[in-house]
Amino acid sequence: MNATTVQVPAGAGPEADPRAVSRAVRRRSLALLRSLLRPVARPVWGTVALVVGAQLAAVAGPALVAYGIDHALPALRDGNGAPLTAVAGTYLVVAVLGGFLAAATVRASARASQAILLDLRRRVFRHTQRLSLEFHERYTSGRIISRQTSDLDAVRELLDGGVTTLAAGALSMTFTAVSLAVLDWRSGLVLLVAVVPGVLLSRWFQRRSQAQYRTNRTAAARTIVRFVETMTGIRAVQAFRREPQVQAAYDELAEEYRRSSAGSIRLNGWFDSGLVLIGNVTLAGVLLAGGLRALDGDLAVGVLVAAVLYARRFFAPLQQIAMFYNAFQSATAALEKVADLLAEEPSVPDPAHPVRLPAARAEVRFDGVEFGYGDGPAVLHRLDLHVPSGQTVALVGATGAGKSTIAKLLVRFYDVRTGAVTIDGIDVRDVDPVDLRRAVVMVTQEAYLFSGSVAANIALGRPGATRGEVEAAARAVGVHDLVASLPDGYDTEVDKRGVRLSAGQRQLVSFARAFLADPALLVLDEATSSLDVPGEVLVQEGLRTLLADRTAVVIAHRLSTVMGADRVLVVEDGRVVEDGSPADLVATGGRFADLHADWQRSLDRA
Repeated sequence: MNATTVQVPAGAGPEADPRAVSRAVRRRSLALLRSLLRPVARPVWGTVALVVGAQLAAVAGPALVAYGIDHALPALRDGNGAPLTAVAGTYLVVAVLGGFLAAATVRASARASQAILLDLRRRVFRHTQRLSLEFHERYTSGRIISRQTSDLDAVRELLDGGVTTLAAGALSMTFTAVSLAVLDWRSGLVLLVAVVPGVLLSRWFQRRSQAQYRTNRTAAARTIVRFVETMTGIRAVQAFRREPQVQAAYDELAEEYRRSSAGSIRLNGWFDSGLVLIGNVTLAGVLLAGGLRALDGDLAVGVLVAAVLYARRFFAPLQQIAMFYNAFQSATAALEKVADLLAEEPSVPDPAHPVRLPAARAEVRFDGVEFGYGDGPAVLHRLDLHVPSGQTVALVGATGAGKSTIAKLLVRFYDVRTGAVTIDGIDVRDVDPVDLRRAVVMVTQEAYLFSGSVAANIALGRPGATRGEVEAAARAVGVHDLVASLPDGYDTEVDKRGVRLSAGQRQLVSFARAFLADPALLVLDEATSSLDVPGEVLVQEGLRTLLADRTAVVIAHRLSTVMGADRVLVVEDGRVVEDGSPADLVATGGRFADLHADWQRSLDRA
């Protein structure tokens, strides 16, 4: 259930009212928080009851001390020790009970907070996976990692102890003030007067800490993003000897983070010092006023001792609340960022009434398709295209001509602006997503391998496949001998991004994955670009097996791959400018004939 559907007001760009945007962000964060608390409402209320009990037990101590001094000790002097025994026993029971309730509060709070965090982590991961490719191409991986790490850690710090600290502190101050007023209203009045500067100081701290901790979260996120992006692109950094420049950029962000953290520490220092000063002055005031009255016999000594204990106890929670403000402001800023992420809507939504495609023949049509990325200019212009079932079509053309865009529309990574892309006469926007992913498989030049065994990476195409089916897929595309030669065969672990395998070997594994998936429509987007000459010779036979008896759209710069296609489309500026079989296009002259001539000359030179 996505409870964060509150959207920023329309037109909330740079020209929008900042206050309106801030209110919308706050509403979105509160909606997320309510949805997280709802499933754990009962444990939360149980924790509240434990906090109340613990604070009642704690606040009873000074009152028992007052009774013991003013009544139990005089009774003991008169030979009656029962009151003192009763007071001591009660004090011991209350202390043990308070400790037990405090421990139970910590356990109950931890259980509730971990349940909330588990729910939130799952939501962030599930929602991020559901978002369209357009989101992932503009939202850097470092920012996503920051949402899952530092931002959720900030929320964790608040939930693990911050909320119970606030509740315990507020109840402690309330119960302390009431108890002191019952014992001696004049001492309570001194305490009430001292509350005014404490509230003013807290309000001053709240206003400044809010902005400070938003700055902290932003600085932390930017530092994480820079680190992740640098480590992800470390090959390029080292290849171009950019270490000094990258280090300088990271140092600048780290210094910004340090300055922001130092500002938070200074702010906390002023607040803590102010609280200590107010507390000490209040304690001195209660002791002075009460002491003078005690000397005159107007105030019992036990009540004076209790008043001093209560006054000392009253301002201690404010320091804890100061730490809560730290966690609260940090978590608020983090929760807003997480809520913003969860409020992102897929640009390619699931169909409202999905149409099943159980046995696709993969007849493809582009009917008047126009498309552009985001609000940018059109990349495809009124494209009309028909690919009969079982035909292999190759797309060639210069970089940026629109070939990969056609492939992304086929697998519905994006939706068209106008027109329609259909499979077997059904608009891909209406096809059941499960059936679409089963019928259409795309192999890209990246050939991403996940951590795990080679067999597990091949079985990604069909998770329920047996080991025999996995090996049969590998044999079909010519990668079995390679896998068998690995230290543990199909059980060999590949590191992150498959760094134990060469680029060409990873591509062969991705072919086996696609073959095992057995799609009706196969899309190859520069899937042979990472192969060397021996690897290309090896993979051609595998490609013939992979492309047989299915519709295929192949994007390639290597004409060795293109020449085996049934049909070639030359794409230029988002339009098909040549269409025909490879032999016919070579014979009639034109752009493809020029590409073929260049390829032949390169073979002759080789």
